[in-house]
Amino acid sequence: MPSTGILGRTLEKTKHSILLSPISVGRHVLRNRVIMGSMHTRLEYENDGVRKQALFYAERAMGGAALIVTGGVAPNWEGRIEQEALVLTEMEQVEEHRVIVSAVHAAGAKILLQVLHTGAYAKHDDVVGFSAKRSPINHRTPRALSSDEIEQTIEDFVHCSELAVAAGYDGVEFMGSEGYFLNQAVTRRMNDRADDWGGSAEKRMRCPLEIVRRTRARLGGDPMIAYRISATDLVEEGQTSAEIDAFARALEAAGVDLLSTGIGWHESQAPTIAYVAPRGAFAFASQRLKAVVSIPVVASNRINMPETAERILAEGAADLISMARPLLADADLVRKYAEGRADEINTCIACNQACLDRIFTDQTASCLVNPRACRETEFDGSRAAVHRRVAVVGGGAAGLSFAVTAAERGHDVVLYEADKDIGGQINLARAVPLKGEFDELLRYFRRRLELLEVDVRLNVATSAEQLVRERYDAVVLATGIRPRRLDVTGSEHRSVVAYTEILSGRVKAGSRVIVVGMGGVGFDVADKLTAGEREVGDIPQFLKHWGIDPEVRDQGGLATPTKTPPPRKVVMLQRGSGRPGERLGKSTGWIHRLELKSRGVEMYAGCVYRKIDDAGFHVDVQGEPRLFEADTIVYCAGQEPHTPMLHELRAANVPTHIIGGARDARQLDAVRAIEEGFRLAYAL
Repeated sequence: MPSTGILGRTLEKTKHSILLSPISVGRHVLRNRVIMGSMHTRLEYENDGVRKQALFYAERAMGGAALIVTGGVAPNWEGRIEQEALVLTEMEQVEEHRVIVSAVHAAGAKILLQVLHTGAYAKHDDVVGFSAKRSPINHRTPRALSSDEIEQTIEDFVHCSELAVAAGYDGVEFMGSEGYFLNQAVTRRMNDRADDWGGSAEKRMRCPLEIVRRTRARLGGDPMIAYRISATDLVEEGQTSAEIDAFARALEAAGVDLLSTGIGWHESQAPTIAYVAPRGAFAFASQRLKAVVSIPVVASNRINMPETAERILAEGAADLISMARPLLADADLVRKYAEGRADEINTCIACNQACLDRIFTDQTASCLVNPRACRETEFDGSRAAVHRRVAVVGGGAAGLSFAVTAAERGHDVVLYEADKDIGGQINLARAVPLKGEFDELLRYFRRRLELLEVDVRLNVATSAEQLVRERYDAVVLATGIRPRRLDVTGSEHRSVVAYTEILSGRVKAGSRVIVVGMGGVGFDVADKLTAGEREVGDIPQFLKHWGIDPEVRDQGGLATPTKTPPPRKVVMLQRGSGRPGERLGKSTGWIHRLELKSRGVEMYAGCVYRKIDDAGFHVDVQGEPRLFEADTIVYCAGQEPHTPMLHELRAANVPTHIIGGARDARQLDAVRAIEEGFRLAYAL
C-alpha cells in the first residue's frame, strides 16, 4: 500500500516526513506537526468580521494545518491591545466564536483561542501592569495593579478560558511571550514588586502559574492548554536560561499540554522575524526547552518552508512547528507539501510590509506575495465569466502578478519581457544582502507561469504596432519605472551612476561613495555597499552579529554584538529635512538604521545640492557649505513612470490598463505593484 498523507493523498517526496506525522498533545491527536501560530489581522474590526475570520482560518485548516491559534483575545477590559480590540468576558459573546470554531472543525483542524493580556503595551488609557514601569514603545505609563486586582485578573483569565471551551474551542493558548503581560510578570524588567507577586523568580512566576493551575482545575483534563513561553527575551533585565527552564518545568507541572516558544520582546534590538534572520535561526530556543520538559515543544520564527521544518524536527529541536505568516502567504502550504508540490508553495519572504507594517499602522493585514490573504470574502478564486486574450508588457512584480492571476481565472495571457529574464525590480531586490528570500518569489512565479501555460516571450521588445496586429482584447502595461536623474550641475560627471547600475552589478562602486536619497532604495544600496562578506543562512554568524546568546547565560540572553569593518565609506544625503529613513517599514526600518549606523554610514538631511565636479559633491547641509569627496555618487532620488506605447495603443482604441510603477512611480512598492496586478485580473 502506498503511504498516504493527512489529506488522504499519495505521498511522494514526503513519504518519510516527520512534519506530516500525527502527534498527541494532551488528550488530543493532531493530524500533523504544523500549527498556524497566532497573529493579529484586524479582520475583527471590519464589517462582517466574524464571517471573514471564519473563512480566513478555515482556508488554512483546509490547506492542511493541524492546529489553528487565533489572534489574541483579551480576558478583561484592561488587557485589550487597543480601544476596540476583542475581549471575551460574557456568555453573550460566545455565539460569534462558535461560527469560527465550526468552520475550522469542518475543515478537519483543531483550534485554540489565544488569551492575550497586553499589559504595559496596551494602546488605550486603561493600561495596567505589575509595576508602574513604562514600555519604551508605548508613551503611556501603566497603573500598577493591587494584589486583589491581580487575583481578579487571574480569575478573568480562567473565566475567559471557560467561555472559550463553551464556544467549542479545543482549548486555549496563554500568551506569555513577546513582552506582553504574562511575560512582564516574570521579569525584573517590568516587575519590581516587593509583595507576593514579585521579588524572587518564584514569586514573579506565581501569576501565570496560578492562571494555568486554576484553569486546568476548572476545565478538567480534556481541553488543551498551551502556553507561549518567552524562550529568550533579548532585552535587558530579562530572564536567564535557568529561570526560563524552571518556569517551563513549573508550567508543565501546573497542567500545560504544549509549550510554544516565543522569541524576543517587541522592543528587542535584534531581528527575530524579518528576512535578515536566517531560516530556523531560533531553533536553539525550542531545543533547550525540550531538554527540561516532557510535553511537546513548538519551534517558531523564520520557519517558512517544509524543508527547514523537517530539519528542525529531525534534529530533535522541537516536536511541532509554528507557521503564522507562511500560512498567510500560502493557505495550502501543508497540502502542497503533502502532495509532493513544495515547488508550488508561495513562500513568505519575511518582508513584513503588508502584514506587520499594516497592523502597526491600524490597517487590516494582508501579504505582499498573496494579496488575497485576509480578503477571502472579496476574492473567491472564481473563474472569469468571459475569457479574454490579454497581452502583458513587462515581467516585473505587477506584470507577473497580473499574468498569473488572470491565467488562473481562465484568460489567455501572453507576457512580453524585453529583458532576458522575468523579475524586473525584484531582481534588484535580490541583489541586496540577505534578501535572498526574493528568490522564492521568482521561483513561485516561474512555476505558476509554467503550470498555467502562460505564453512567456523573453528578450522581446514588443511594439504598439505588433500588439494592435495581434488583436488582443486588452493590453496591460506593466513596464515599470526609470530612475530619475539628479537635477544638479555636474550630474553627467563620470562618478555619477543610477542605483540600478550598482544593484545589478554592472558598475562597481569605489571606496568613497555618496548615496543620494534616503528612501528604501537608498538604504538598500547603502546596505549592499557596506555589508562586506556575509553568508545567507549562516546562523552562528547571525547570532554573533546581533549579540544573541543561544545559551541565555545572562539576563535577557544578550551578548556583545560582533561587527566587521565595512569595505568602503558611505555618506547618505537627502533634500528633505525629515528623519533619515522615515518612510521605511515600521517593523524593519529600525533594523536598517541600526545596521548602517554600526557600519559608520553618515546621514545628512536638509541638504541643498550645489554641484558635482572632480573634487566631489558640493552641498549645503543645514545652511553650511560642505564638500563630500567621492569616487562614486549613486542617485536614488525617485523614479519616473515608463509607459512606452501608451498613446499609440489608445489611439488605436485598444483597451489598455496601466499597473505598478508604470502607473505611479512614487514610493516604489512591491506590495502595491503585486496588489494592483491581482486586482486588475479580478476586474478584467
